[in-house]
Amino acid sequence: MTEYRNNNEPIGSTASATTDAYRRGNGESTTNDADHFDVEAARNKEDEFLTSREEALSRMRTAQSIVMSPELFEKLYLSPERAVKGHLRQTFANPTPLAILSHAVCASPLGCDLMGLRGSGQFGAASTGAYVFIGGFLLVLSGIFEFFLGNTFSFVVFCSFGGFWFSFGSTLIPFFNSIGAYSPTGDSQVVGISTKSFQASFGFYLCFWALLVMVLLICSLRTNVAFFLIFVTVDAALLCLTIAYFVMAEGKYTLGQNFVKAGGGCLLTCGLVGFYIFIVLMLSAVDFPFQLPVGDLSHLMKG
Repeated sequence: MTEYRNNNEPIGSTASATTDAYRRGNGESTTNDADHFDVEAARNKEDEFLTSREEALSRMRTAQSIVMSPELFEKLYLSPERAVKGHLRQTFANPTPLAILSHAVCASPLGCDLMGLRGSGQFGAASTGAYVFIGGFLLVLSGIFEFFLGNTFSFVVFCSFGGFWFSFGSTLIPFFNSIGAYSPTGDSQVVGISTKSFQASFGFYLCFWALLVMVLLICSLRTNVAFFLIFVTVDAALLCLTIAYFVMAEGKYTLGQNFVKAGGGCLLTCGLVGFYIFIVLMLSAVDFPFQLPVGDLSHLMKG
């Protein structure tokens, strides 16, 4: 006859007690195996979800949760990717379109003026305000924002070209008397611009700018074809204008004017390429259904 404890468990039924004691001694749970399997499966599934989520987040580069390919990154920032602390690129807007637009808006009409289209001329003096407030101010402002985003190349390019437009506009402003100082009376813009001293001096200014742009041209081989073409056309324009002012200083006005027109054509081409890049950047900014090619060059010359 089997005796029972107060909890109705048979005293002689020692098998289950022995099994439980063995499991406890080996650190095993006494719960049901099926329940134990379900808990472990749930934990594994949760870990897999978190891992995949972290991997997805690590690929995100914009606040709009768009996975950016290397070519798209080149379109937006025009600079090889650099490690930047924090999340500035997810917080602030991309300043590159503003810089490209301001340069294109100034370069295009100046190119037309240098070529004398529709009777234009006078070295683009009619657009002096645009050179200062659009080409100068907006480019420097964009360059400062690129500095905070960690884009060193874009920062140097935009700020230096902003300085160029500031200085070029100031040359045409009578208040600075940059041209008039070369006239016999010291204040005539019309006479000063035709003197040998001014033409040779301005030629040296353009010459060393051409040297600077040549350095930027080499560096742009790590960006894209469109940005590279901007530097090619700008450098060609500066070289043509340098030659033009040097030969005019020697009295060869007809040859000099031909080089001025050639420089204007290169500058107009630069402006049109700039408008193309601006369109590409703005389409990307609004997540347009299609993207225009810019020709990524970063894969040709590895960092």
